[in-house]
Amino acid sequence: MLYDIHLKIAYIYDAPVLTGRHLVHLWPPHVAGIQEISNAALTFLPEPAEQSGFRDYFGNWTSEVVFEEAHRQFEAVLSARVNRHEAPRESGASIDFDRLKPALNAVRSLAPDSPLHFLGTTPRVRPNLVLQDYVSDLAPAGATVREIVQRLGERLHEDMTFDSSATSVDTRHEDAFASRRGVCQDFSHIMIAALRSVGIPAGYVSGCLRTEPPPGRERLEGADAMHAWVRAWCGPQAGWVEYDPTNACDVGVNHIVIGYGRDYADVSPVKGVLRSASGQAGSQAVDVVPVQV
Repeated sequence: MLYDIHLKIAYIYDAPVLTGRHLVHLWPPHVAGIQEISNAALTFLPEPAEQSGFRDYFGNWTSEVVFEEAHRQFEAVLSARVNRHEAPRESGASIDFDRLKPALNAVRSLAPDSPLHFLGTTPRVRPNLVLQDYVSDLAPAGATVREIVQRLGERLHEDMTFDSSATSVDTRHEDAFASRRGVCQDFSHIMIAALRSVGIPAGYVSGCLRTEPPPGRERLEGADAMHAWVRAWCGPQAGWVEYDPTNACDVGVNHIVIGYGRDYADVSPVKGVLRSASGQAGSQAVDVVPVQV
């Protein structure tokens, strides 16, 4: 499926910001067999005094911009054409859950996609006993890791309510889970923490969704802003499998990848430092529109 993407992140400051330095994760990657990018451009307002870029450890393109003059707003605008394919079928069968630990013990790679990076505590994800109990009955004898991932995603979708006013970008996943309300970031962090709590490697995917659904399909939650979902390692043959707990669906042609990380902290759209004494208000606008060919 061919899409034109227009994505805008904006901040309005209550008083002039004197200087600023930001790291921006908005450039969608080429992912072999999944998506190709063309005609991409990322622009900033005001024009940066310095601009550079680099690939982080996980392969995400990171734009670094520096502002040296006072400004009252900041905008980052991405436009791109993306050819998104259906997710390829897993190259092999998912491993049984009771064979996962020995399989992980046999992993020797520390490459960016090694499952060893996606276990345990990371800046925004903390495995815990509450979530371990929440997922434990989904892993009966003989269950595969892939089956547990899907069952957990479906349970979260059933138990949680999508509510854009319930949480903020800084909300802890423990608090979102306690209230059973949140947005895609919360759904994803909860699911990642739950999977890691039982020893399943899991990571965070930042992206966006097709804005309007195909005829006869329901609109996906989170289509008006950047979206997030989960990837889980299902063994050496199946590899990484992506699942969207906010919408209780496998990730497919309606999902555009922006970045991969251990949690939101690795792929936050904008982070940095400002020299200012004021508050700020942020906004997002996303359009993912099919191209008629």
